[in-house]
Amino acid sequence: MTAVSLPAVRAARPTLSKPIWFLLLVAASAVLYVVFAGDVVQPAVDDAAFFLFLNEIRDWVRDNRDNIVFVILFGIPRIVIDTGVDTLTSALHAIGWPALIAIFASIGFIASGRGLAIKAAAGIAALGVLGLWDSSVDTLGAIIAAVAVSLLIGVPLGIWMAGSRRVRAILTPILDVMQIMPTYAYLAPFVLFFGTGSAAACIVTLIYAMPAAIRITALGIRNVPVNTVEAGTSLGATDRQLLRQVKLPLARKELGLALNQTLMLAVSMIVITAIIDAPGLGQDIIGALIRNDVGLMFNAGVATVILAIVLDRLTEQLSARMDPHRKAAAQASALPRRVIRGIVVGCLALVVVGLVVPFAQEFPDILSFSFRDPVNAAVDWMRGNIAWLTNGIKDAVSYSLLNPIQAVMTTAPAWLVVAFVAGTAAIVSGARAAIVSALAFVLVYVMQLWQDSMETLVQVIVATLITLAVGVVLGIASARNDRFRTFLRPLLDVAQTMPSFVYLLPAFVLFGPGRFTAIAAAVIFALPPVIRLVDVGIRAVPTSIMEAATSSGSTSRQILFKVQIPVARPALQLASNQAIILVLSMVVVGGIVGGQALGYNVVAGLAQNDLFGLGLASGFALVLLGIALDRMSRGQVHVIDEQRPR
Repeated sequence: MTAVSLPAVRAARPTLSKPIWFLLLVAASAVLYVVFAGDVVQPAVDDAAFFLFLNEIRDWVRDNRDNIVFVILFGIPRIVIDTGVDTLTSALHAIGWPALIAIFASIGFIASGRGLAIKAAAGIAALGVLGLWDSSVDTLGAIIAAVAVSLLIGVPLGIWMAGSRRVRAILTPILDVMQIMPTYAYLAPFVLFFGTGSAAACIVTLIYAMPAAIRITALGIRNVPVNTVEAGTSLGATDRQLLRQVKLPLARKELGLALNQTLMLAVSMIVITAIIDAPGLGQDIIGALIRNDVGLMFNAGVATVILAIVLDRLTEQLSARMDPHRKAAAQASALPRRVIRGIVVGCLALVVVGLVVPFAQEFPDILSFSFRDPVNAAVDWMRGNIAWLTNGIKDAVSYSLLNPIQAVMTTAPAWLVVAFVAGTAAIVSGARAAIVSALAFVLVYVMQLWQDSMETLVQVIVATLITLAVGVVLGIASARNDRFRTFLRPLLDVAQTMPSFVYLLPAFVLFGPGRFTAIAAAVIFALPPVIRLVDVGIRAVPTSIMEAATSSGSTSRQILFKVQIPVARPALQLASNQAIILVLSMVVVGGIVGGQALGYNVVAGLAQNDLFGLGLASGFALVLLGIALDRMSRGQVHVIDEQRPR
């Protein structure tokens, strides 16, 4: 009898879970803080050598604007874009309000029928009723110009990215940084080379919106079924023929989605560019903020939201009609050619009327209505009657969270903060993320923006904690109650359509200027995507697992905490990541309403000549913080997705 030897089985080494490692990191950091508090700290300064160096670069650029290299790289594009935006905006003004309303109604009718046509017409007319027709048309012209250029550049890059691994490897980190960058960080560098005004605003907006066009186009091209492409190849089609006759037609839905998302990002950014003298609704909002006129700001905010919703709904329906899988339904519901010809002729007739009749140039004042007086009266009442509540909330958060955390962050040794950041990133996302995060914080220290960066980071931490506490609860409730989800859905739709500037309005009304206002606006801004991600994650738990837990006698509470939340952990982690990035982008916008720290530095740098270097460096610091926070919080979910074979 032959003995069969079995392989030796090694005893499994017990490993510590991530929460245990994090608790050990917190404990060690607490001990080191007690011992070394106050060492290696860096107070805020306005005239650091790096800031002065950036001022010198600004002066050198100004002195050399007539240089042929600067003229070719920056002067000519500025002139071309400025001319294009001014021409488009002048044309929109010239055709008059009846023609513009009719054009939007016609697009709505072609895209989805009578209902959307009425809504689009009512939405565009409301811009004039609010007394903001000229500002709205200025904003619309800037948006159309920025989106057109974004798609003109982004779609070809997306096609190129989809067909080349090398291009994808080059573009992916660039797009990551562009999408992580807070909106404020775009302003100062482009002001340096393109100055202020419509051209600079359009360039900043298209750079901000372009990553969505590139990525969604690439996704659509890469998702074309392989067997369809192989069939075309077997028939002798060239690469160009495959692209034009196979890939692009089958990716029409994604191309429509690229238009929609690029448009919404442009709406969000074009309002912020009012800081660099872009005309439009953003100027009305900033002017109202400066004068503390909440009613006027409300009018401009409502107009911005209406414009965003109309553009979103139109492009959303156009995207749905472009879906090749709905081709039969689209053909069945297609309008007769005579109807389309009638619509075109009617719009052209109104354009001619607008060009000839002076009445059509100005929206009639008799139809105007303003929320200014009632809103200001309501604000005065709130400030007089519920100030005890809003001040109580502000003081409670300030004294229980903001001030203690800020005291720790600003007195902790810089090396300890860097070590804690690296340790957290290593636990959550791995060694590579730890290195990137630590390097980002080291560069912040080298730029001498440590104090301001820590204050900004404190606001991000507090706002993220509040966002997750509220968002997770509402997301779970939405996932477990269809009626509550139905109630939340339109609110979330509207909230995700609103440009970021508009979120300052309710926060400013309730809490006045200050850093807590920036936090409150950031919470409102980040809540909708967090709620939706949690909802999707909980609902995506397989039915078989739920049935098994139910059959074993688990209660609803046990199923939630022992089944749904653990299984939905990737979605919850993604929600945390998105909350942090969105909060950071909004907290710095709060610099306009007294948010202090890096956001305020950017605004001051754009407004004051001698603080330009400080503002530009603060923009760099915001980018570094965004990269570090993204790498710290993204976990393995994104890594797995990036490594998945295409």
